[in-house]
Amino acid sequence: MLNTLQDKISAITSEFDYRIKLWQHTSKLPKLESSDRQIVETLKREGIYITTLADLGFNSTPQLLDAAHTLIPKIGNGNYTASSENYPEIYTVTHLPNFYNWGSEARLLNILENYIGLPVAYHGVQVRKDFLNTSQFSTMLWHRDSEDRRIIKIIIYLNDVTKENGPFEYVPASFTSIYNPNFYRLYYKIYNTGIDDEELNEIVPKSAWKSCQGPAGTVIIADTQRLLHHGTVRTQERSTLFFVYTANPPKRPGLCTQYWDDTYPKPEALQEIGY
Repeated sequence: MLNTLQDKISAITSEFDYRIKLWQHTSKLPKLESSDRQIVETLKREGIYITTLADLGFNSTPQLLDAAHTLIPKIGNGNYTASSENYPEIYTVTHLPNFYNWGSEARLLNILENYIGLPVAYHGVQVRKDFLNTSQFSTMLWHRDSEDRRIIKIIIYLNDVTKENGPFEYVPASFTSIYNPNFYRLYYKIYNTGIDDEELNEIVPKSAWKSCQGPAGTVIIADTQRLLHHGTVRTQERSTLFFVYTANPPKRPGLCTQYWDDTYPKPEALQEIGY
């Protein structure tokens, strides 16, 4: 019981310190152009902003796509089974400049700092290819991420993504707000593991779910701590890039190491050709 009380006091103190830091950093937030301010306001309101590489217009985009499209054909090559559970192939590419540089664009970091409210930690980038699956498991179950109080994941589609490719799908923030009567019922269910479509539909109707389909070059900027989300089952492959950001330092730094450590392999093929 004493340990439980100490844990609660520690959690309250940590949250108080966090709120103080947010307040102290307000005057230090970077200035934004009106178009970038709109991205921040949409993120604050909805927890997600969807755009395109072309609309963002970063100078490093051609190099990013060149590196990505060089690597993607080397991944998978159809080497998966007819099983309903084919895990994705994921490679950490944080160490490769053409990938890292896009995610560290000054304008992008300024946008994210204004949303997160504190100095930003850019944890890295992964390229992944998801294969056909006919059942929900792993990140195809509905879940929230827990690295920090606010977590931004940027997903870039490297091929056209329709329903068949298993698009990113989420529940609008209004349905998962602490003020929603279903909040505690929902998060009790996903506390330890994710939930499948059938379980979620009993709490949040499927008609409310949002599917993020789009052409190659679609960019999804989402707070994956705030939004209940998942990848959907698919009958065709999907190739994506994932960039990850939190406050610096994050609430749970131990969960962030997978974006630069040896959890996932680092492709040697690109290193050999100078990416």
